[in-house]
Amino acid sequence: MNVSGATGLRIAIDGHVAEAQPGQSLFECAEGLGVRVPTSCVKQGKCRECLVEVEAGAELLSAPAPQESHLGGRFRLSCRARIEAGAGEIRCHTLRRGTLRVETESLGLDVAFPLEPAVTRAGDTVLLDGVPIATGPGPLLGLAIDVGTTTVAVRLHDLGTGARLATQSFENPQRFGGSEVMARIRYDGEHPGRLLQRTLLGYLGRAIEALPCDPHRIFEVVVVGNPTMRDLFFGLDVGSIGVLPYRSHTEEELRDGRRESTALATVAKRLRLPVHPEARVYGLPLIGSHVGADAAACLLATGLAEREALCAVLDIGTNTEVLVGNRHRLLAASCPAGPAFEGGGVACGMPALDGAIERVALRPDGSFAVQVIGAGRPGGSPHGTGGGFMPAPEPVGICGSGLVDLLSELSRTGRMNAQGRFDHDEHRIDLDASGRVFVAEADVNELAQAKGANVAGLRLVLEAFGASLDQVETLYLAGGFARHLDPTAAMRIGLIPQLPLARVAQVGNAALEGASQALLSLSRRRFLEDAVKRVEHVRLESAPSFFDVFVDGCQFEPWGAVPA
Repeated sequence: MNVSGATGLRIAIDGHVAEAQPGQSLFECAEGLGVRVPTSCVKQGKCRECLVEVEAGAELLSAPAPQESHLGGRFRLSCRARIEAGAGEIRCHTLRRGTLRVETESLGLDVAFPLEPAVTRAGDTVLLDGVPIATGPGPLLGLAIDVGTTTVAVRLHDLGTGARLATQSFENPQRFGGSEVMARIRYDGEHPGRLLQRTLLGYLGRAIEALPCDPHRIFEVVVVGNPTMRDLFFGLDVGSIGVLPYRSHTEEELRDGRRESTALATVAKRLRLPVHPEARVYGLPLIGSHVGADAAACLLATGLAEREALCAVLDIGTNTEVLVGNRHRLLAASCPAGPAFEGGGVACGMPALDGAIERVALRPDGSFAVQVIGAGRPGGSPHGTGGGFMPAPEPVGICGSGLVDLLSELSRTGRMNAQGRFDHDEHRIDLDASGRVFVAEADVNELAQAKGANVAGLRLVLEAFGASLDQVETLYLAGGFARHLDPTAAMRIGLIPQLPLARVAQVGNAALEGASQALLSLSRRRFLEDAVKRVEHVRLESAPSFFDVFVDGCQFEPWGAVPA
């Protein structure tokens, strides 16, 4: 359905546009447009799952209802928000936008492991760790889940063969509680009722139901995430992660001798997941402080703890994790980079959705050639001379990889200096003819601080290890943002160190790959339980040189093992 409103009142939800009538709820409008909004209370305002973010036209809606008192900013419950005006335009989106690019793939990770899942079969009986939990024919299935601050990725595996059968992904709906972990921790402490957990599990339940299988044949679920995301998933109090010494309750209990591991396990029925009720939900162990189960999963996926050569991992995101080491010694740190490279805090920044500029090249005449997600992809390279990307119509914002390209091009041509200041007293750079998408100097400052945190993390962990960058055999770049970076552009602005490209591996979602390994192999799970206990946690803020290294990292200039 995609028509103009004859009444002068238009509603756009997830890009679907139609005529609307006063008195309709946003939920009812979505139903009319064929847009599915998550709900488990049938529009009663009780489940609080039917979230939408109102981009424009909020003044045309009813005042927030009591059931929406937990929401701030532009978020509304679609079943409570009703249209009150007779004319105008309302634009909103659900938090299940199908065009969001979420990384579910892993590339170039060839760690071999035996297939030995915890779920097996003895005749007609399904066993979990040798204990009967179900009977009947059918496949033995399992889920690997990466709960990121911004996105959630799910893999469905056949536990009998190890084959990956399907994937699902969606935005983390907890975003209404803040875009980064400290905001989520504050929100969870200020709002009773485990709203963040309930909302996430509601969305996850819909994703599981959309998988091409009988969900009741899923007998184990393995979950990874940073300490805050993992503990919120399991319903734990995360307040202790937000204050010094920034530790999960599981880490404190391990230190006090009250548990043997920071791993978590429960049965699916306690989380009301639509899988077999007796399925085990297992959360991988934490490394320490803000270095969580997702970093532990990266450790497993890359084989870092099994290699003789020194390697490093940068899992770049809202909370970047750094791992450095080999089978003899392992160090890790957390870098609170913030959401800037995922579009947060940037005027025209946005996630990797259709309409986002993902590639930028500066032409000789000073104009920009851009590539937009969802548009055609003609041949050529935006940084070469053989063609290039044709301008795409009407970009609506710019995502992280596009920001890196833009800053690289401005640096390359001298239109931006190392401090992020634009040339000729410019205060903003327009990327389209209408000026709808632009980057201002204030945006560059946000990006500089995010970059500075990542650079400081890698440099200080290497320093603590007693190694130089030229000793690193491979630098693994993990995560969806890193997967779509142009590494040459990233090196030019100093986001990653200058290294020969052959020593840089963009591996995609290594955390999800590690979760898959732990799901499919008990020996890999046991190996990880032992490995995380050997990891030395580096507190960046305690390093005497942290401030100086951070300031250096904020500069938009190359650094590293290869001369500039």
